[in-house]
Amino acid sequence: MNETAKSQCAPLSGVAEALRRAALRARELARQTHTPVVVYRNGKVQSQIPDASAAGGGAEPRQG
Repeated sequence: MNETAKSQCAPLSGVAEALRRAALRARELARQTHTPVVVYRNGKVQSQIPDASAAGGGAEPRQG
C-alpha cells in the first residue's frame, strides 16, 4: 500500500470497532428498557427484543 492510501485509511481505522461498540450499547439499552431493536438481516428488516440470556447481547425476533 502506498503512502497516499495509508493516509486516507488512517481516519477510518477505528470505525468498524466503534460501530460494534455502538451496536452492543444499543442492544444493552434496549434490553434494559424492554425496547425492540430494528435490524436488517437476510434481506429483511426485523424488529427484535434483546435477550438477556444470549451471549454478546443477542436478540430474539419480536412476536406480533
